[in-house]
Amino acid sequence: MYTMVFHPERQYLNLLQEALDTGIRKVDRGTGVASYSLFGRQIRFDLSQGFPLLTTKKVYWKGVLYELFWFMKGYSNIKYLVDHDVHIWDDYPYKIYQQIPNNQYPISKEEFVEKIRTDDAFAEKWGELPRIYGELWRHWPTKHGKTIDQLSWAINEIVEDPNAHNAIVNSWNPEYLYTMARQEDTSYFPICHNMFQLNVMNGKVCLQLYQRSADLFLGVPFNIASYALLTHLIAYVTGYEVGEFVHTFGDVHVYENHIEQVKKQIARKPRAFPKLSITGTAKTIDTIKPEDIVVEGYNPYPPIKAKLTVAGGYYKKE
Repeated sequence: MYTMVFHPERQYLNLLQEALDTGIRKVDRGTGVASYSLFGRQIRFDLSQGFPLLTTKKVYWKGVLYELFWFMKGYSNIKYLVDHDVHIWDDYPYKIYQQIPNNQYPISKEEFVEKIRTDDAFAEKWGELPRIYGELWRHWPTKHGKTIDQLSWAINEIVEDPNAHNAIVNSWNPEYLYTMARQEDTSYFPICHNMFQLNVMNGKVCLQLYQRSADLFLGVPFNIASYALLTHLIAYVTGYEVGEFVHTFGDVHVYENHIEQVKKQIARKPRAFPKLSITGTAKTIDTIKPEDIVVEGYNPYPPIKAKLTVAGGYYKKE
């Protein structure tokens, strides 16, 4: 086990403090919301010493679990999440729905989500977030009209060659992003955690994530848990031990409207990380089920609420 002299969660808390103390103030051009940014940081977790489900505020574990399985299944429609009562992605398709020109049927977000849940035709049309993480992990489009399953390929690559340096899964496709894309092709969701790499070190699977933009208070605890879980799942299906999760950041920031919540969290002392285990008999990434994942000993402080900023993505110039 890690020593309590330096709890690994301190890496995260130190980033929060650094952003408050020295972060550069930036204003998102689409929303007008300000944040305090750092650039180029890294934190690391030895997953054999505990599962990094942060303890200084409760992390929404059900959301972490079902979102990752949504990605791994290659889905791009939020109906899978809505059907499992996970609503962390509702804002994005609802934002697109609100932008319909001359929309004669405006509805609240709650009504929108209920229609996603109960109306399959509505969900098929308005629940789609094309070219989101899972679709690009499992169905990367090619010029030949076929798709590439990057996740399966990367897993197979480290099984066949433990010394491989090339097991990378990418979600950053310029053809569909920002003003690089034609307006009719653009993805209105900004890909944030955009690339990860697998590596086998001393018989242990390690995973490094590059996240080009990171909401420290709301998003990063979620991202840490998600990719740590992915590392565990890949270790399980490949037969390797679990190694390190390395989280590398581009622009990592605290939003101005989260500052008081951040100060509250920083004042809390981290508790011991929980343990994660995988039950069942699944042998592949496609046969593992959410109910096979067990987290024990999670004893966090209460959650701290804050408003999600739906920022980034395609920006239409006036």
